[in-house]
Amino acid sequence: MQDKRFKVAHKEALIGVGLVVINFAVWFGFAYGLGSGDPLEYRYVFGFPAWFFYSCMAGTVFMIVCIWLAMKLFFQDISLEEEDEQK
Repeated sequence: MQDKRFKVAHKEALIGVGLVVINFAVWFGFAYGLGSGDPLEYRYVFGFPAWFFYSCMAGTVFMIVCIWLAMKLFFQDISLEEEDEQK
């Protein structure tokens, strides 16, 4: 019988990998989607090129919120102490 902690850790690791993939997709999409044009035609947000603002600054805030939600909704506290099977 597999320890319950390994099942929980595996699920949480997959959620972490999913968050990394989402982070990369958001960063890549904004950086290369908005930043692939002529620099003379860039739009600016708070003095930064829009591609930089949305990929690096807004993307970071978005990911902080996503990680916070994942921690609240999917992650759980588990004891790292070995449990006695004889209980």
